[in-house]
Amino acid sequence: MSQEQNNNQGKNNQENRQQDVNQLLKVRSAQKGSVPDENQLLTVRREKLAALQEAGKDPFQITKFDVTHHSQDVKDQFDVLEGKKVTIAGRMMFKRVMGKASFCNVQDLKGSIQCYVARDNVGEESYADFKKYDVGDILGISGEVFRTKTGEMSIHAESVKLLSKSLQILPEKFHGLTDTDIRYRQRYVDLIMNADVKDTFVKRSKVLSSIRRYLDGQGFMEVETPMLVSNAGGAAARPFETHFNALDEDLKLRISLELYLKRLIVGGMERVYEIGRVFRNEGLDTRHNPEFTLMELYQAYTDYHGMMDLTENLYRYVAKEVTGSEILTYGEHQMDLSKPFERITMVDAVKKYSGVDFNEIHTLEEARAVAKEKHVEFEERHQKGDILNLFFEEFVEEHLIQPTFVMDHPIEISPLTKKKPENPEYVERFEFFMNGWEMANAYSELNDPIDQRERFAAQEALLAAGDAEANHTDEDFLNALSIGMPPTGGIGFGIDRMVMMMTNSPAIRDVLLFPTMKTLGGKDQ
Repeated sequence: MSQEQNNNQGKNNQENRQQDVNQLLKVRSAQKGSVPDENQLLTVRREKLAALQEAGKDPFQITKFDVTHHSQDVKDQFDVLEGKKVTIAGRMMFKRVMGKASFCNVQDLKGSIQCYVARDNVGEESYADFKKYDVGDILGISGEVFRTKTGEMSIHAESVKLLSKSLQILPEKFHGLTDTDIRYRQRYVDLIMNADVKDTFVKRSKVLSSIRRYLDGQGFMEVETPMLVSNAGGAAARPFETHFNALDEDLKLRISLELYLKRLIVGGMERVYEIGRVFRNEGLDTRHNPEFTLMELYQAYTDYHGMMDLTENLYRYVAKEVTGSEILTYGEHQMDLSKPFERITMVDAVKKYSGVDFNEIHTLEEARAVAKEKHVEFEERHQKGDILNLFFEEFVEEHLIQPTFVMDHPIEISPLTKKKPENPEYVERFEFFMNGWEMANAYSELNDPIDQRERFAAQEALLAAGDAEANHTDEDFLNALSIGMPPTGGIGFGIDRMVMMMTNSPAIRDVLLFPTMKTLGGKDQ
């Protein structure tokens, strides 16, 4: 929508509000006092509803309404539909009464369209009712498609039906519900008032359907695994905890999808994926929400190189499906997905951007010394590999704008990953970065139950030392590995960040329909 159109819509909405005020002044012409406040306007709307109900026209008694077209369908097919009858339904966003004829604008899922409502066409009683309807009311309109003298594609109403009464008043400016707190808490109003917000969530749906289409075409099976678990493993994160009364057991909300999906690989399901909510008891910022959507997939008989190839192809496919291009614009950056994604080891990336070569650092003491020299803060529990990762976070991440695979992480931060045969201090793992963000995390999955038990033991030691994000030993998962898991590649994608990138959205809350918010006044707000 252009700025000029926005301004016009803003003026229209001010006219609508003035109509509300005028109606109230007319109803209470005998009363003295100031211009009515919003509470009085709301009272008028309830009085209108009461009058409708008393007249046997209660809109809340209507159970269905047959719609033939959406607004954009009418515009797209205007040459075919001109002169023909259509039926639309939606929310009235503007109304201008001009004696025996009026105009209104009806907004539905796909956009909005102007409707011309004349007394001689809809009947005197129906027209009198229409004049009392408020902006925000939901209408069903049937009529003939035509073009006005000014060239606007419109519907010449033959019947107008009130399908639902709005008892609240929409924000004054059609083009700007700008208070972000209200937008997130009352997403239903945000969707009504801001067309670009609705477009974001339409694209989110396209992202999900495109992912499923691509993976289904590659022979993957979509599955579902438990959200309530006794052992929340598969990631370094603090879980939410709850209690299951029926079994008198403490449970956790899952932080990952990994361990159950790998059980299915053991069971012979060679290609599986799940798209679902996970929950991490962590802070809120522009890229983190305590519940978010994760997609994990596992493929037997491949490794992390196979996962890199899949990631490249999947991202290109989804970008073209959702945006129509392999060039993604996010803020000031453009990410080119058409070129081969860069592949670099974590050690080489740290050397490139910090000047420190961890191939030349052989002991924990040397790692601590160079960390102090470079002012990289570490904790007493951190090992050499942990310090390498701290260097990566400090010096490298912000530079990874173009699609990049950062490979071969230290074993200390990768408890579920196969060691590199030629260098067991590192594992066959990569993280996928764009725009300086981690977008995905992948492994050649560890399938040695003896090695896995040793890794869990190391995680238990970290827990005992106070690391709340370390993993507990999962005995049933170890038993599954003992049954035998084939060589497997696995990856996890953060869907919300992917949607942010595809929609140029500045914060994760902009791509979550109902982001986590602090409760106000003892109620969900």
